[in-house]
Amino acid sequence: MSVSYIPEKIKVRLWGRAAGRCQYEGCNIPLWLDSLTKSEFNVAYIAHIIADKPDGPRGHPELSEKLKADISNLMLMCDQHHRLIDKEAVEEHSVERLQNMKSRHESRIELVTSLNEEKESHLLIYGANIGQHQAPLSWKNTAQAMLPHHYPADSSPFELGMKNSSFQDHEEGFWEIERENLKRQVTEKIKPRFTTGEIRHLSVFALAPQPLLIEMGRLLSDIPAADVFQLHREPPDWKWQPHPEEFQFILNKPKFKKNKVALNMSLSATIDNSRIISVLGDDVSIWTLTIESPYNDFLKSREQLKMFRETFRKLLNEIKAYHEQNDEIHLFPAVPCSVAVEIGRIWMPKADLEMKIYDQNHKTNGFSFVF
Repeated sequence: MSVSYIPEKIKVRLWGRAAGRCQYEGCNIPLWLDSLTKSEFNVAYIAHIIADKPDGPRGHPELSEKLKADISNLMLMCDQHHRLIDKEAVEEHSVERLQNMKSRHESRIELVTSLNEEKESHLLIYGANIGQHQAPLSWKNTAQAMLPHHYPADSSPFELGMKNSSFQDHEEGFWEIERENLKRQVTEKIKPRFTTGEIRHLSVFALAPQPLLIEMGRLLSDIPAADVFQLHREPPDWKWQPHPEEFQFILNKPKFKKNKVALNMSLSATIDNSRIISVLGDDVSIWTLTIESPYNDFLKSREQLKMFRETFRKLLNEIKAYHEQNDEIHLFPAVPCSVAVEIGRIWMPKADLEMKIYDQNHKTNGFSFVF
């Protein structure tokens, strides 16, 4: 524990750099608030990285005296972690480890507090049951993915979908119920706030069956100020990763013009054309948008999603030019969640061909028409 006098101006600067929160890695609790009573008062401790006495934790014969009141050697901490580093687990907390904690915490605070109002964004979270799995979505595990491009405008996201729904995507009535619920919530919760200017930008995080994600994108299509995020499997978070080199989308066009038009979206998995023919028959022209090796975690970067938007917009125009104006597109998607949302946002009902969406569900034995 510190025994040295630390000038008040140094304490104030340290509080500012730490934003009044514990700087121990993973803690970040506010130090102006009692967690039990919610009473507001100073519960912070100032910890030394190199002890202020040579015989203290991580003490040094020369640096202890020299750095005893130097802000670079001080950390703001809660009582629990101050005791941990100075008494209970001194050997596990080297000077380098504590310096790294302090640096990362203060860099994060500097980044967040440097963002201006133009980067404010409201979180939109949408979850619906996928087979036996419920959507793991929360403010905590999505908000950090927005930085540094945007920051959360509010600590409470707009939540769409039906909480604790027992309906699953193979059951009769699932699609109609979820679709109508989604439409009502977007109409009531989101669009009026854009009209009034309360919302200027949305950050969209969604996990649901692909037809519902496409429908949500369609409902948001006239709200252009939005970023759509993707949940990655490795590492398991929403934060965009570096753009993979030499990535490209591949378009395979039909050899013959037939009466029906199908779009095979083989991105997160491969859909064999025979599965489409088994639904629509032989009289179908199949357009296929794919990548070199389709798999469920290929989408890593913000740039890849931008590439998809550009590619899909051109593809819809090309299909319309090739086929008759009154034709309709039968869409068979195997795509990441963010791509499904963007499909709905890109499709324009007045300009593009009508779209019919199919869903793959093993309990219904293959693809079936949804809406």
